[in-house]
Amino acid sequence: MKFVTFATALTASTAVALRIPQDAHKRATTKIGTTAVLHTIELEPGVTQQVTEEEKWDLRAQGTNFIDITNNAAFHAASKQQKAAAVTFPSAVTQQTTVTPLLSKLSKTNLQNTLTPFSEFQNRYYTSTYGQQSSAWLLKQVQGIIDASGAKGATVKAFNHTWTQSSVIATIPGNSSKIIVLGAHQDSVNLSGDRKTNRAPGADDDGSGSVTILEAMRVLLTNDAVKNGRMPNTIEFHWYSAEEAGLLGSQDIFQKYKADGKDVKAMLQQDMTGYVQGTLDAGKEEAVGIITDYVDTGLTDFIRKVVKAYCAIPSVDTKCGYACSDHASASKAGYPSAFVFESEFGDDSPYIHSDKDTLATVNWDHMIEHAKLTVGFAYELAFAGSL
Repeated sequence: MKFVTFATALTASTAVALRIPQDAHKRATTKIGTTAVLHTIELEPGVTQQVTEEEKWDLRAQGTNFIDITNNAAFHAASKQQKAAAVTFPSAVTQQTTVTPLLSKLSKTNLQNTLTPFSEFQNRYYTSTYGQQSSAWLLKQVQGIIDASGAKGATVKAFNHTWTQSSVIATIPGNSSKIIVLGAHQDSVNLSGDRKTNRAPGADDDGSGSVTILEAMRVLLTNDAVKNGRMPNTIEFHWYSAEEAGLLGSQDIFQKYKADGKDVKAMLQQDMTGYVQGTLDAGKEEAVGIITDYVDTGLTDFIRKVVKAYCAIPSVDTKCGYACSDHASASKAGYPSAFVFESEFGDDSPYIHSDKDTLATVNWDHMIEHAKLTVGFAYELAFAGSL
């Protein structure tokens, strides 16, 4: 997860100019005389900067949002000409009779039993051995849920990248190639010291979102129409690798989807669903944070309706800045995307990107509310025949 912590009066380009030397491309070589590897990052639409690996992570530590477009420059160049797909979302929820009983099947015990071992990996850093192991473990959990459901045609696969940690994609096929995507990122990082070896439990960022959508998938697969593929549309669950490094995993996936002509009608990202204490300390009402900047407005408006219909807490509008999570990659590909969050920005967990992002910071009841949202969102759009 990325956060905008510097003064909002500054644009991203101005803020970065204060932090990165303008002659970045003329940096000194390494001790063995080879040229330093530079990354091209996009800080806001059309604003790019070249930085070294360590400068990139220094920006992350400072709370600067960016997409690392180094290996996807052509995709991002094409995206400048790409118009978002025009999708008309339902004006109201219509599936309460089926969805409401499903919500009672969501289990805090299941969330706990999954997030506990997921956060026990030393870290889930995308180039570490631990990140590779945690991704394989996650794929096994998804496969176990599919097998236990007896779902016809449902599959899960690893989406491999050029680094060690794979993304994971589960597909529950419907009667069309129209796709509804539920996403979360699986990687974690400790920004102090050695990222490959440091402890980074990532319980909230984004273990919480990862297990939230996993539990929602389990519950959806208890529905006969879903598990037998009688939906008008297809549902996919994505667990992205390397979000922390600049949305690398989701970029690879949505670039491939665009090249393959896949018809993604909606993508909802959930990045951090478990921290409530900041909201309560601020004297505010517990709520689902709905991001309103750099998202599809029609899809976002529909999400408000889903929260009102299926959650026991309200929603609150908030902003997170450019490229703050993997929904940005879907938007780059021209797919309607949205993002929900654990709170209003500023009330979120202060423990992320450290060894203190542990289970002790997580509120299971709040995660259940996000799981309700996920089930309602997925079922409503899977059965929306006019998308």
